[in-house]
Amino acid sequence: MDTATHKKTLIKGGEFIVKQAAPQEIYSPEDINEEQRAFSDATSEFVEKRIAPQFDAIEHKEFDKVVTLLEEAGELGLLGPGIPEAYGGMGLDFNSETYLVEIMGRTQSFGVAYAAHTGIGMLPILYYGSEAQRNEWLPALCIGEKKAAYCLTEPGSGSDALGAKTKAVLSEDGQSWVISGQKMWITNGGFADVFTVFAQVQEDDRLEGQSGFTGFIVPANSANVRLGAEEKKMGINGSSTRQVFFEEVVIPRENVLGDIGKGHKIAFNVLNIGRYKLGVIGIGGSKVVTTASVKYANERKQFGQSIANFEAIRYKIAEQVIRTYALESACYRTSGLIKDLMDDLEAKGVSSIQAKIDAAEEYSIEAAILKVLGSETVDYVVDEGVQIHGGMGFSEETLVSRAYRDARINRIFEGTNEINRLLSIGTILRRALKGHIDVLGPAKKVQEDLMSVPSNSGIEDGVLSREMHATQQAKKALLMVAGAAAKHYGKELESKQMVMMYIADMLIELFTMESMILRTQKRAMKEGEAASTDFISMTQVFVSDALERIHNNGKRAIASFAEGDMLRMMNLGIKRFTKFDLINTTAMRNHIAKVAIEANAYPYQS
Repeated sequence: MDTATHKKTLIKGGEFIVKQAAPQEIYSPEDINEEQRAFSDATSEFVEKRIAPQFDAIEHKEFDKVVTLLEEAGELGLLGPGIPEAYGGMGLDFNSETYLVEIMGRTQSFGVAYAAHTGIGMLPILYYGSEAQRNEWLPALCIGEKKAAYCLTEPGSGSDALGAKTKAVLSEDGQSWVISGQKMWITNGGFADVFTVFAQVQEDDRLEGQSGFTGFIVPANSANVRLGAEEKKMGINGSSTRQVFFEEVVIPRENVLGDIGKGHKIAFNVLNIGRYKLGVIGIGGSKVVTTASVKYANERKQFGQSIANFEAIRYKIAEQVIRTYALESACYRTSGLIKDLMDDLEAKGVSSIQAKIDAAEEYSIEAAILKVLGSETVDYVVDEGVQIHGGMGFSEETLVSRAYRDARINRIFEGTNEINRLLSIGTILRRALKGHIDVLGPAKKVQEDLMSVPSNSGIEDGVLSREMHATQQAKKALLMVAGAAAKHYGKELESKQMVMMYIADMLIELFTMESMILRTQKRAMKEGEAASTDFISMTQVFVSDALERIHNNGKRAIASFAEGDMLRMMNLGIKRFTKFDLINTTAMRNHIAKVAIEANAYPYQS
């Protein structure tokens, strides 16, 4: 089918567990157009010529260089690619932003400063600011004249962000807010010009029944704003991280961001995009470290030959490449979903800014998945990068040592991976109960399938058709386990964290493997099966391994609550729904590693 004329069907957030998309419906990196390519090339050149040569200085906390580079990025339009032109941005579409974010993921800890400014720093003002607030701040933030930071976390409230103790009191004349409190782990805190600050509005200053959690815009030069010392961190030393103290800071009444008591909407919707982008940043970081690993493996000689000749090293290189390709597939698929919904909403008359908010909220499940997948993919890649380098990997002379330290924070900020796992499956369950996603019908059908005779009649001929069939069967395993857990625990399920985590891991594997399959099938339709051999092999390896992980997580989940005949029946169901013929993954990995070794780099740039 012609990919250019195929009409896309909008799939709701999380609906992939009960619906199968067609290859033509998904977005992939290979869909890059000429304009996006030109913008990506210009961004790559800026990273290579301006940022990369200053890595060492940046790592030694020379934040004046970070500030200068942010300003240079602003001159090139890199600080406001998705901000509407009316507010000083470039007004690029969401897919174009994704390419940019991936490239900035190569910049190590500078990317943290960049992401904090362009994401959680600017988006609250774009999404929830008044016209006056947008016009006052966004143009200066887009060109780098001003820098932004986001003040949410406190010493006593990390994952429980709504438990913040910072307070905001309306002045006696009603013209000002007085903010008092302490924020910590504030990225860009040392040089930001404006803070988005979350505080509790006292009961006397809000309507009856109204929540107190509210966002405020606080200029950094306001009287009684005090900064703590730079934090001594394990990694990301090229980003400024400080505590910020608000000691009865007086700001104008109109500096409320959005509505009083609606600060949770700002925090959660901005974090949705932040989580998505963190996944995308992981692509860039993984490609850089994979390239460094391959180059070192080719150069390093042991026992009279390059260590790239050893199968144990080739396994590591192949797995770095395969997992990066998997992450990339899932991220760009999600990028396309978000853009398609934005376009659909705008076509229906929704404003472009509201469309951004609504699309981010709709795909909050996928964003949580990608936050976990991206952070854990890059964690694997950097860990094996150090191992490939051996003793040199432990030396500060190597890129992988720094990357190893920098990557660790990704599993903590933007919501810990544990929180995001619970969020992903919890949101699906809540949407199912509200009827937003039809999960009950497919879950009931799974019970009927368990009583029927197994058949392979549903497997069609074609590229990766067996893998796609196996993926759809594995979705039944997820529905079976989640349905049984919901029935057993009822409303208490969300407090059973380990069962939820096992199910969430099944969910993450399913979204990733299906995204890979769809991307590779789409590529094969365009380029031909012979030209897609490497991508088919990578997908087959990942699916084979993912099915085993789904199988194991399913068993762990059901063993947590099922007993007797129910346990035996569900165990048989897990085996049946995750069954897959053995394939020679060793040979496939050796081939993928050989391609990377010959390219002396991550070999599959789009």
